[in-house]
Amino acid sequence: MNEEQKQQETGTGGDFEERLRELLAEDANTIRPAPVPYPVIRRRGTIERRRRVAATGAVLVTLAAMPVGAYALADGDAGGNTVASTPSVSAAPRTSATPTPTPSASPARPATEGQLLDGITFGQAVDGLKKCLAYDQSHTRGPSGFRTDLGAAEEYRIILAMNSIGDSNAPGDGMYVVAVKEQPKQTRLICKVKDGEANGLNAGVGSDDVPGAGPVMADINGGKLYQQSVLDRGNWKLPFRWGVIGTVEPSVARVTVSYGGTTTQAALDHGWFVAAGLLNQQVTVAPRIKGYDADSKLVYDSDEDKNYEKRLP
Repeated sequence: MNEEQKQQETGTGGDFEERLRELLAEDANTIRPAPVPYPVIRRRGTIERRRRVAATGAVLVTLAAMPVGAYALADGDAGGNTVASTPSVSAAPRTSATPTPTPSASPARPATEGQLLDGITFGQAVDGLKKCLAYDQSHTRGPSGFRTDLGAAEEYRIILAMNSIGDSNAPGDGMYVVAVKEQPKQTRLICKVKDGEANGLNAGVGSDDVPGAGPVMADINGGKLYQQSVLDRGNWKLPFRWGVIGTVEPSVARVTVSYGGTTTQAALDHGWFVAAGLLNQQVTVAPRIKGYDADSKLVYDSDEDKNYEKRLP
């Protein structure tokens, strides 16, 4: 047997060895898989996540767009573009706001609540003032046909409201209302209201200043607020509600009024002083008025004022 025949019998020839190597290589790949292509897998995972996020975002956009689509349908524009159909702020339905009621014109309030006495409310004082002005408008003109126009109630400041005690000259109790204004001329009204109607009116138009007057000046017609009729001299009805009014200069910081043995501190109200009290005894001397500056220095004393009537008539 030659060498070639031996190789064919044993299968140890070159072709056999080469074939064996191929079979071994295939078996190795079968037992140990080829390395995992990690970059490819990672890229595919990223793409998958993006796809899912995009899908979720699409769902959210669809949900957010639903009300807009409903509005567009309700507005009769179902075929229009959804974004273009979105109502702007200016296109939103307008509701007309209820207008705030304008408060009715009214006089100014007094500087302190203590200037409204005897349970008289500000509203009652305003009503009394209006009745007095209406009374003046309806009053017959004098022989000359001249009468000063006292103006409207809202032009005034109410500085005092108190009970009025009837006397022999004017029987029946009622209410006094005192009001003042500065424009176009300084005006002071003392009005009496009785049984719900204006019963009397005293008006002073223009300043009462007189030559040599001090920084405090009692109202020239204010006596009706602190005295009863001369017919009842020495026989006044007691207790008696009294009031004193007048003007003060800016330098005056405090005013006191003494009457029937009692001293009262007056309220200062935009250039006016207002004092009030209850009298429990018969008197013959008028109220004594004193004024002080910011340093508590006495700058006015009615007892030293030659223009002030110190005794009652």
